[in-house]
Amino acid sequence: METTKENQLENLKERILAALEQVIDPELNIDIVNLGLIYGVEVSEEKHCVIKLTLTTMGCPLADTITDDIMKAIQSIPEISSTEVKLVWYPAWDTSKMSRYARIALGIR
Repeated sequence: METTKENQLENLKERILAALEQVIDPELNIDIVNLGLIYGVEVSEEKHCVIKLTLTTMGCPLADTITDDIMKAIQSIPEISSTEVKLVWYPAWDTSKMSRYARIALGIR
């Protein structure tokens, strides 16, 4: 029984990440998942979702825009009743956190 619950939770997290891939960083024009900006996704028993997010730079003027886009993306998942975005700065983001796709798209080796 527990395995089924764990499988359902993993499936839900995968769907959350898929929804977050629709959130595009307006400056780099690449989604926040492939940029490596998502540091964690947690879902509680009450279906509260916490997204741990970092940004490419501190003081990024687009933080509110990206947060709003995250909230809209998660609304498409009916199992989630509420969402919270936590901005974290540790560990600091760098290009090593980007996916191969993002590095190729931005011309970074």
